[in-house]
Amino acid sequence: MANVDQAPSKTMPNLLHILPAFVDETKQSVNSIIELNSNTINKYEIITETGHLKLDRVGYSSLSYPFAYGCLPRTWDEDGDPLDIEIVNVTEPLIPGSLVEARIIGIMTFDDGGEVDDKVIGVIADDKRMDHIKTFEDLGDHWLKETTYYWEHYKDLKKPGTCKVNGFFGIEKAIEIIESCEKRYKLEIESKVIN
Repeated sequence: MANVDQAPSKTMPNLLHILPAFVDETKQSVNSIIELNSNTINKYEIITETGHLKLDRVGYSSLSYPFAYGCLPRTWDEDGDPLDIEIVNVTEPLIPGSLVEARIIGIMTFDDGGEVDDKVIGVIADDKRMDHIKTFEDLGDHWLKETTYYWEHYKDLKKPGTCKVNGFFGIEKAIEIIESCEKRYKLEIESKVIN
């Protein structure tokens, strides 16, 4: 059973505004709402008001996402969206709209056309195939090159040269950024949510 502490309702709860970002006090894992799978050029985003998925755009190039992708509930990044997460080394496709507990292994800081748009890096928390992956460095040099290349070139046919990977950082930095995005959510969004 998912960790949703909510009474049954005739209206669908929006997990984006109900679940905490961190699964528990250890802050090793996060709740992730899946927006899309790897190997797609379709970019789906969660509608923050309803929690439904919307096709935001079809990518301008043949570069497809090399990882599953989603966002963390009750967070708000500087770009005006929930904080993003890329879930790497997923064996089977994840269902868009589903909830996945991901173990944090790092974060990528990213500039998307002048906006901060950082990406938490995680693996599925309950996938024994990933137990040996403790940090993003365990993914190897090629993964770093591939991920950097994807993010710096995925918009080249639309807005060339506008995306820049600023660096990859460990779990401590990831937690720091998640906590900062939680604070921003409380300041900018929480009071606007209708109960």
